[in-house]
Amino acid sequence: MDTAIDAVTARPSTQVGHFDVLVVGAGISGIGSAYHLAQHCPGKTFVVLESKDTFGGTWVTHKFPGIRSDSDLYTFGYSFKSWTGAPIATAAEILKYMKEVVEENDLARHIRYGHRIDRASWSSSDNRWTVEATRTDTGEPCRFTTNFLWMCQGYYRHAKGYTPKWEGMDEFKGPIVHPQTWPEDLDYTGKRVVVIGSGATAATVLPAMAPKCAHITMLQRSPTYFRIGRNAIEIADELRRLQVDESWIHEIVRRKILYEQDAFTKRCVADPEGVKKDLLGAIRSHVGPDYDVDTHFTPNYRPWRQRIAFVPDGDLFNGIAEGKASVVTDEIERFEAKGVRLKSGNLLEADIILTATGFDLCVFGDIAITIDGKPLVLGDTVTYRGMMFTGVPNLVWVFGYFRASWTLRVDIVADFVCRLLAHMESKGAKRVDARLRPQDKDMPLLPWIDPEDFNPGYMMRGLHLLPRRGDKPEWAHTQDYWAEKDEFPKIDLDDAAFVYA
Repeated sequence: MDTAIDAVTARPSTQVGHFDVLVVGAGISGIGSAYHLAQHCPGKTFVVLESKDTFGGTWVTHKFPGIRSDSDLYTFGYSFKSWTGAPIATAAEILKYMKEVVEENDLARHIRYGHRIDRASWSSSDNRWTVEATRTDTGEPCRFTTNFLWMCQGYYRHAKGYTPKWEGMDEFKGPIVHPQTWPEDLDYTGKRVVVIGSGATAATVLPAMAPKCAHITMLQRSPTYFRIGRNAIEIADELRRLQVDESWIHEIVRRKILYEQDAFTKRCVADPEGVKKDLLGAIRSHVGPDYDVDTHFTPNYRPWRQRIAFVPDGDLFNGIAEGKASVVTDEIERFEAKGVRLKSGNLLEADIILTATGFDLCVFGDIAITIDGKPLVLGDTVTYRGMMFTGVPNLVWVFGYFRASWTLRVDIVADFVCRLLAHMESKGAKRVDARLRPQDKDMPLLPWIDPEDFNPGYMMRGLHLLPRRGDKPEWAHTQDYWAEKDEFPKIDLDDAAFVYA
């Protein structure tokens, strides 16, 4: 990490005490939430606790070759901070952007790095949370109390990724690496590399590693949808040539992208076969008419039932067309000393195997949470708009979007929280609970998300850990940013769904 970032992430001295709001995590959600608190709740004291030694979250955890966003930065970036680079950005570029947000808004003084939260306990008699943490550098225990807990820690386990257990893994002679825990000394120059998986991570490492490898192969059980486009936005370039103010460009381009995303999402539902034809046609234009797109790039589900990774400038497919990379669609029978034996009987030889097989859902960062001495079982609660939970007072969770940029929800949830905090103060309320209303009494309770609508592996493996939803927009995480951006500002804070005390 360069000295410029070190200056922002220097660890402040730990000051254990009481804060009006405690934000968990200094990733993209936590930094955005801290900004909103500083701007819109200037009278509130707050602290951000982060287990790492720096801000950045995902963009610090992942260090594999080519790490980049798979959302455009005009919408993945914050509404309040213009993005001026290429729409698909590297981790380093995103960290630089976040560093500017921290510096420009004097947020570093609110952040305590190297603080791993172990437990959080709510007391109804005190109307406050007690948060117990550990200093990662000294092992020193710390205790904070807060009126309001704002969970911005993300949704997956950072310590390690998800790797299935295959027979014979201990027989393989080379390294088996999950991209989430990338070894700094891994040398893949001139090596044969097999990447297991076909999601955004695989689509990133293949073109990044291909120039140095002897050959790199993406081994997938089934294909994934990809979108291809230029890593540039024509209207943004034109407006810059006209010397339009960057804040205007950011807002114009942001609105344009969101409009087009909304149209694309609706088309995926209304005309899935047409969308499928377009997506596959773009791939064929890169790999050529003789490539077996039907086998290797035609999924067995409709578009948008899983996240669609964006491939800037078609770099993944250019590597395949040039022969530096290839795709094998098959299932794994077992690992052997020289590689992976497939169910077809073929041996896929490798010197290095990368398991780009996803991650484990991690609800609330593995923090042990109790409510009046009883362990919280989130699966027993019902979610209010994917951010509050019945029976859990003074807590909001930021869980972003799948079909739009994660950060879009950071902004609208933050606006809601700041409005809620001001409303509680005006009422003299010390706590707020989300509770089902009389009209919700007979509402059917369903899984957090409909598997027919969105069903990635990590979500299906961890669905039992998540709250239930109802069949009304108030009691679900709808994934519809285009509706929620208008609905959230109009939420009636005196609705019967909110109970104050």
